[in-house]
Amino acid sequence: MIAEDRSREDARPLPFFVYGTLRPGEPHHGLFLRGRTLAEEPGHLAGAVLYDGPGYPYAVEGPGTVRGELVTARPEAYGDLLAALDRLEEYVPGDPRNLYERAARDVVRAAGGTVRAWVYLAAPGVAARLRETGTRIPDGDWLSRR
Repeated sequence: MIAEDRSREDARPLPFFVYGTLRPGEPHHGLFLRGRTLAEEPGHLAGAVLYDGPGYPYAVEGPGTVRGELVTARPEAYGDLLAALDRLEEYVPGDPRNLYERAARDVVRAAGGTVRAWVYLAAPGVAARLRETGTRIPDGDWLSRR
C-alpha cells in the first residue's frame, strides 16, 4: 500500500528508466517486469554517470550519460510495480538509510524526444562514496561490463 504522504507524488503514472538488473536479459527483468509493461524502449539519462556496485549499478548525477531502457507499465499494474520496485531498491521516502532515491528525471528516447520518468539514483551518502572511491563504468552502459 502506498503511504498517504506519497500518494500525490505517486499519482502521476510515470514510466521507469531502468539501467541495471531490470534491463532485458538481466536477473530482475523477468521477475519484476514480465507481463506488467506496455512498452520497453532504449533511452538514456543525461547528466548522470554509472558506477559498478556489488552485483548492481548506481547512477549518480554528474557529467555523463547512462544507457538503459524506458519502461511503460500497464495502467492496471502501475501501483503494484511502483511498490515492487521501491521494495527491490529498498527505497523508503525520507529514510536516511536508503541506498537509492527515486526521482523524476527527463530521459531521452532513442527514437527522439524526452519523457519524464522515475529513476532510482544513488542516495546522497552513497553517491559521495562512489565519487571518491567507486569504479565508474566509462560508457554508462551496465551491459558493457561483461
